[in-house]
Amino acid sequence: MGETQKISSLVTGGGASAGPPLGPALGPLGLNIMEVIAAINERTADFEGMKVPVTISVNAATKEYEIEVGIPSVSPLILKEAGIQKGSGAAGTEWVGEITMDSVAKIARTKMESSYATALKPVAKTVVGTCQALGVKVESKTPREITAEIDGGVWDEKLQD
Repeated sequence: MGETQKISSLVTGGGASAGPPLGPALGPLGLNIMEVIAAINERTADFEGMKVPVTISVNAATKEYEIEVGIPSVSPLILKEAGIQKGSGAAGTEWVGEITMDSVAKIARTKMESSYATALKPVAKTVVGTCQALGVKVESKTPREITAEIDGGVWDEKLQD
């Protein structure tokens, strides 16, 4: 059994290339770089334009590799749902977008897969907190109002585990 080498990198979803950082790291391992890049782009296409953590485990002896795709941070997922490029420069006073509670639940479920959370509600509250920082409203309300509603059980039906 050859030893396994891991290469971890942040790639742009669907847009990894043979240039740095991946190409120079993969080259010395004797892999077909374009094949690996194509596989990464295929696996990260859903996160187009977002920074996605990727780990490639390579068996140095057999040249077999495995690609693990992480989940982008919450911010780009919110921006994608809101259909905007970047958050507000004056969060709390300037609102630049809005998402629905369905979007909050969708993002929370995506993040839950990669976190140690055991319930959806606290993850949803983290998502709403990030909305506050980005200047994105939820259901036409401020994130503070939505957090109070989540605590009050208003959104329990949408936030069932």
